[in-house]
Amino acid sequence: MSSPRDVVISGIGLVSSLGEGPDAHWQKLAQPGPQPVLEATRFAPYTVHPLPEIDWNLQIAKRGDQRQMETWQRLGTYAAGLALDDAGIKGNDELCATMDMVVAAGGGERDEAVDAAILAASESRNDRDVLLNEKLTTELRPTLFLAQLSNLLAGNISIVHKVTGSSRTFMGEEGAGVAAVETAAARIRSGQSTHILVGGAFQTEHSDMLLGYELAGYLHRGPWKPVWQRQGTEGGGVVTGSGGAFLVLEQREHAMSRGRKIYAELGPVVSGRARRPRGELDAEIAALLKQAALPNGKLLTLSGASGAHAATTAEKAALDANPAIAARGFSTLTGHMKEAQFPFAVALAALAVDRKAAYPVFDAAAETPFEGVPQSVLATAIGYHQFEGMALVNAA
Repeated sequence: MSSPRDVVISGIGLVSSLGEGPDAHWQKLAQPGPQPVLEATRFAPYTVHPLPEIDWNLQIAKRGDQRQMETWQRLGTYAAGLALDDAGIKGNDELCATMDMVVAAGGGERDEAVDAAILAASESRNDRDVLLNEKLTTELRPTLFLAQLSNLLAGNISIVHKVTGSSRTFMGEEGAGVAAVETAAARIRSGQSTHILVGGAFQTEHSDMLLGYELAGYLHRGPWKPVWQRQGTEGGGVVTGSGGAFLVLEQREHAMSRGRKIYAELGPVVSGRARRPRGELDAEIAALLKQAALPNGKLLTLSGASGAHAATTAEKAALDANPAIAARGFSTLTGHMKEAQFPFAVALAALAVDRKAAYPVFDAAAETPFEGVPQSVLATAIGYHQFEGMALVNAA
């Protein structure tokens, strides 16, 4: 039964190595045997999924705005613009002014030249506290610390696209993406918001972004493999990708009153934070599957699995334990997009429901076919390091 306060998805903005926009992603992913776009030499021994060619002018008209954003912010602002366009909201001053925003963002890219200069200077000086203060006052703009402020992405979306309702930013890798979607959905269900822009972006083609994963031993080394096939290989199993995903979520009544196309309805969004060192992850994933109110029958599942050995092994075991689940590990084709991972999974789930067709297997050795029309699709994000989330996406 539908209700006026159902949360519906009325706009999708996607960018990944596969291209930009929902149609481009559907065309690539719905073809049998889709192939990943890989960059294996620039950051060897690590592989990344790089950004496609993007004409930033299409969504960020002012060159001055583009110049003061680093790539991760441009990427998020661009993907947000795609979602607003798709929902018929961009350029509508009244809708933009009343639109809330929930963004998942990391700390942004460091200035590698400044980092290198500080390290070089520290080799010949012993007064390192003085040196650091000198560099902080001369090398960095006053609004920035050694990386960038996570809420700059939301600020730029407000400036460029005039989205000026309330704004929240979550930090914390996949957990930030889950919390952003969960919070946005809860605001709509409670009547606090009528329409919300929610999503995130991640730009991995920057050595400091890869360093964050590698310091804890998470990056896959050597020849690329699909996400489910990295167990027992050298390194930690994660292959990253640059990308962004934004959704426009609306109250059903609000979307219908505008006469907008609805992709899908967003059902339960559930999250958890298992204490993994205590061995709680398997039980947590099982509990979330129970809370997600899975329907009877075969269930297509868009898994945000990163390839990280422990997390991906636990998720694969939980999904395999339910014979009704046909999983698709989309990181095989996009790479792991950190904060954008969960919004991306929800978007791909909504596309399958809207197009009334399942994705073919992305990895024939590890995934099972799905016949028929998916009425509901599960989206998951079991964090490579911590935090777990799921959402059920239903036919509108």
